[in-house]
Amino acid sequence: MSETRKNTTIKLAKLKAFLWFSVAATMVACSAEYTPKPKGFNRIDLPSQTYQSLQEEHPYQFEYSQHAKIRPDSSLIAQPHWINIIYPNLGANVQLTYKELNNDPEKLNDLIEDARKLTGKHQVKAYSIEETEVRIPSGDVASVFELEGEVPSQFQFYVTDSTDHFLRGALYFRTATQNDSLAPVIDFVKKDIIHLLNTLKWKDKQ
Repeated sequence: MSETRKNTTIKLAKLKAFLWFSVAATMVACSAEYTPKPKGFNRIDLPSQTYQSLQEEHPYQFEYSQHAKIRPDSSLIAQPHWINIIYPNLGANVQLTYKELNNDPEKLNDLIEDARKLTGKHQVKAYSIEETEVRIPSGDVASVFELEGEVPSQFQFYVTDSTDHFLRGALYFRTATQNDSLAPVIDFVKKDIIHLLNTLKWKDKQ
């Protein structure tokens, strides 16, 4: 056998071996079971939970996060002493609305009904709304609502002394991110809201 023919035979043998290996590898890959990777979320670094006293002139007083800023409500329907607790680095906002009762039981009932209706508007997307009554150190009882699901507000509350003051709060996020990925931030702000309630005082009753 000539040297040229011998080299050609060797090359053909190597090519056949390569093709056979490629086909075998493809068949194994196709038969392997596909396992999707678990869904991952971006890491969120949360600050320490430290607090400061509300300095603005309002009928109420409480402590709020040192990582938040107080801004007056600038909406068209805003009334005196309506404020926002804004978390610039977390995209979170706690809206607070305040009403004087003037010892009017009918007004109190209307405000409670309105607060429940506003919470109930989220029932379309919420698969769970849990209400808890919490007695806070001031002696008043706060009604707290925790909402589960892809809702725009995950935590709401109202608190009243039943005669003079009514304060309602709602947590919102300025983002379209799903609540699953926001869970650590939601829990973080929830703790801040509970601290707000535990330090809440009406200025005319201090």
